[in-house]
Amino acid sequence: MKQFFGMSQQGNLDEALQGLRSPQFIMLLSNAGQFEEHVAALERRFPGVPSIGCIGMSYQTSVAEHGVGIIAFSEGVTAAANVLEHASTMPVKYIQRLELDMKSVGGSNGDTVCIDFCSGNDACVLTTIYTALHKRGISLVGGTGDQGKVSANGRVYQDAVAYGLVRNQNGRVKTYKENIYHQLGNYRFVASHTDRANYVLGALNGRSAKQVYQDILHVTDEEILTRTFQNPFGKLNGDDTCIISIKEVKGNALACFRQVNDSDVLILLELGDYRAIVQNTIQQICRDFPHRSAIFSVNCLFRYKLFTEQGYMQNYLRDMAVLGNHAGFVGYGEHYNNRFVNQSMTCVVFE
Repeated sequence: MKQFFGMSQQGNLDEALQGLRSPQFIMLLSNAGQFEEHVAALERRFPGVPSIGCIGMSYQTSVAEHGVGIIAFSEGVTAAANVLEHASTMPVKYIQRLELDMKSVGGSNGDTVCIDFCSGNDACVLTTIYTALHKRGISLVGGTGDQGKVSANGRVYQDAVAYGLVRNQNGRVKTYKENIYHQLGNYRFVASHTDRANYVLGALNGRSAKQVYQDILHVTDEEILTRTFQNPFGKLNGDDTCIISIKEVKGNALACFRQVNDSDVLILLELGDYRAIVQNTIQQICRDFPHRSAIFSVNCLFRYKLFTEQGYMQNYLRDMAVLGNHAGFVGYGEHYNNRFVNQSMTCVVFE
């Protein structure tokens, strides 16, 4: 298979599509002002080709922050694209669409992946999708777009998740999740007074969540929102840790970017040697896949901001380019199988 990447910093879709021939699956990453126009124009240009899209930044060796990016697969993939509507209330109502698409695409855990763009309510959506995917052992990689809109096959949807099932006809696929944080100290908290609908964390071990965070890290209210780049929370999930970013201070509580429930066990994290961790990820992928056709990744907006502030973002993209044809988008939350995480990178590698 082959992966195509095209972009226009000015939002010129024709420029971004220049050189694309006979795509078998297309992903559109556009800006808020032109998204609907780009969705319609892309469908006119490649009618009937499975496609999904959202509002967000795309990247390859540089980042398209406000323009448009196109990532497409060709020459050896079988794909289907569709949407589950009513993401905030009842996405399971549409699960038969995914089940039928899995039958039409075929494939298994060794050669097929699901890529999704979500408008929100990610945890519920992922649980729903994964109940179908795990029966075939198919992995999922994706993320949340901006403005609560996604697209599938030339139509724009709100309150929905768009997905693409992609089968590699000529080799394997495998998904990865990269965590650049590790546990800080031996802090261990039980969450309470949570507001699940608004992702609010009220108390930790019976004390104000804001006060606990401030007492440990010695930060002001204003510093909390930038300190989450270095010290997010982590939710223990078996042997894995799901990162939880802080969104804002709400009185004595903390609003987060993912749901926290009463009785969840949380830890405090600190930023590790991210340059070394990125190199370890690259080396692991090279060991697993001596021959790579494409790498599609989703990087969290907070990782993008952190890497940019540290002067590392351009070097990061150059490091990843060593793997070959690497492209992706900046999400507001990352998806890895049935997990919704923050401040992470998830990716799928095609042999």
